[in-house]
Amino acid sequence: MPNADHINLRLSEEDITEAALQSLQKTNQSVTEYPILEFDENALQLLSAGVHETLQYSSVKPAGGKVYLASKRIFDILVSLIVLLLLPVPMGIIILLICLEDKGNPIFSQIRLTEDGRPFRMYKLRSMCMDAEKKFAEVQRENQSDGIAFKSENDPRITKIGKFIRKTSIDELPQFWNVLRGDMSLIGPRPPLPREVVLYTPEQMDRLLVKGGLSCICQTEGRSDMEFDKWVESDIRYIKTRSFRMDISLLFKTAGAVIQRKGAK
Repeated sequence: MPNADHINLRLSEEDITEAALQSLQKTNQSVTEYPILEFDENALQLLSAGVHETLQYSSVKPAGGKVYLASKRIFDILVSLIVLLLLPVPMGIIILLICLEDKGNPIFSQIRLTEDGRPFRMYKLRSMCMDAEKKFAEVQRENQSDGIAFKSENDPRITKIGKFIRKTSIDELPQFWNVLRGDMSLIGPRPPLPREVVLYTPEQMDRLLVKGGLSCICQTEGRSDMEFDKWVESDIRYIKTRSFRMDISLLFKTAGAVIQRKGAK
């Protein structure tokens, strides 16, 4: 395994292992201090290798054969291509509003992990201030979730236009580009951040057995309102029972949840 040269101060393989081991003691309390905030390329490779190794021992078997996977990919390409062709004008308006309120790049990108722990760069319309990632260390103690994922209703980093595009899920639209590229699927567990995955138990890591997606069961049943353990359970349930018919059903349910702004924050 490669050694990480630097994450924050210095990060070794033992540091990552220790952080992961500490999370094995299950708790319903939110994480208010993430041991690792920034990952360089070597550390990402180390984390990815650790996820890959852990998943080798998973008892969860993803449903769906070659025909399902091929159909899923073709459907992903067609839908994402159609959406991207329809987006230029509405996205252009939102981008202008973002730039008018808070000058800077209106597109935000962030490293996430997908199938087998593979890192990729996920895109969003920027809903926070330009230095939001640097300020995370200041707000992490305000975590209102009951687990590893970070959630805060009064996050001071969110801009005015940001609150609107998050409530309406407009900020997620650039991820159709990730879907077209093959980094993500329309339906699948939401791709987690490296700082979250390093705290996963082996059972929680099962979320990474399949390609991450724009939406899954959790996003149709309350999104931010769902407890973290139930969120993980719903993802594992999807992985075990997924089918093309199920994907189509979840896609329509997702559209309904977005229109109703169910659980959006």
